[in-house]
Amino acid sequence: MRTTVGIVGAGPAGLLLARLLRLAGIDCVVLECRDRAHVERRQRAGVLEQGTADVLRAAGAGERLDREGLRHDGIELRFGRRRHRIDFPGLTGGRSVTVYAQTEVCKDLIALALADGCPPLFHSEVLAVEDVDTPAPRVRFRRGGREEVLECDWVAGCDGFHGVTRGAVPAGVSRVHGRTYPYAWLGILADVPPSHDELVYARHDRGFALLSMRSPSVSRLYLQVPEGTKPEAWTDGEIWAELSRRLETDDDWALRRGPVTQKSVTPMRSYVHEPMRYGRLLLAGDAAHIVPPTGAKGLNLAVGDVVVLARALEHELRTGSTELLDAYSATCLRRVWQAERFCHDMTALLHRAPGATAFDDRLQLARLERVATSRAAATDLAEAYTGFPLG
Repeated sequence: MRTTVGIVGAGPAGLLLARLLRLAGIDCVVLECRDRAHVERRQRAGVLEQGTADVLRAAGAGERLDREGLRHDGIELRFGRRRHRIDFPGLTGGRSVTVYAQTEVCKDLIALALADGCPPLFHSEVLAVEDVDTPAPRVRFRRGGREEVLECDWVAGCDGFHGVTRGAVPAGVSRVHGRTYPYAWLGILADVPPSHDELVYARHDRGFALLSMRSPSVSRLYLQVPEGTKPEAWTDGEIWAELSRRLETDDDWALRRGPVTQKSVTPMRSYVHEPMRYGRLLLAGDAAHIVPPTGAKGLNLAVGDVVVLARALEHELRTGSTELLDAYSATCLRRVWQAERFCHDMTALLHRAPGATAFDDRLQLARLERVATSRAAATDLAEAYTGFPLG
């Protein structure tokens, strides 16, 4: 099998890259080890930056996004039982975010691929990425019990943190930066309308809480819990009681409760792999970087990567120059590190670390007061939350 760009992974990064390449007239093949149903139900991110939503619309994947996505013009910070709203359009010149689940993004992009007659090759387990330091890289994969080879000019590693493509970068070339946080998020999906029309980020002495949503009838909520917590360690009643406690305010706001349909624990970590390019292998999305979910940046960073990558590959096709491909890693990493900084800052701002002292608590509250009372501090948060420039 032969193509121009071999894409490993049919998450949002791989699917969007394939769509952008096809629009540019560049052949590609997407390999995905799981089946279509798994990809379309894999719960992940749900907040799209302004730039991400604009890219999806330009790629022809905006119809359902515009019909079903929930535009949010701000978030609410809660601390000391008080509420403070961050007005995104007023602080950023009109930018907003959209709540639209990653599962829905994947469904839309898969539907476009099927309409194009170029569906991802599901059930295709990538075994190795070879010869990426030559002009003729190869991807060995197993499909239907038979081993096959995909020959290509470039390989895009969009196969996530646990994928195989990053392993093709020699250890002597790789530079890894990371941090594991001493807490995690216990998350639930619940069949109940959201208790607020925008996301609520709450700092509490008992730990962080987040009120989010997936649709007008489905709520997504999170609690800070100790690292290593198992979902079954908490009953539904205990979760609702703790959410009510941490989200409580001095006014008449109340948390709505409903049936819990899904429960999971998300570890918190930061990770960056440098460089994002080695030879003819280009890493994108979680294959190259992970951020704690507090800043809602994971999916959006992946979109930024593939926009830069698609532009660079199209430039090489049109001009024969690899100038943009040569700059790919440095271009993406500027945005990646800004997102890492923002997500780390948001995490430190809102989570109570094990062993935190009264001094630590007062500093945290002072930082939140600064955001609540300073337009400059609120603007910095709003600009980062709604998205750094793509590329």
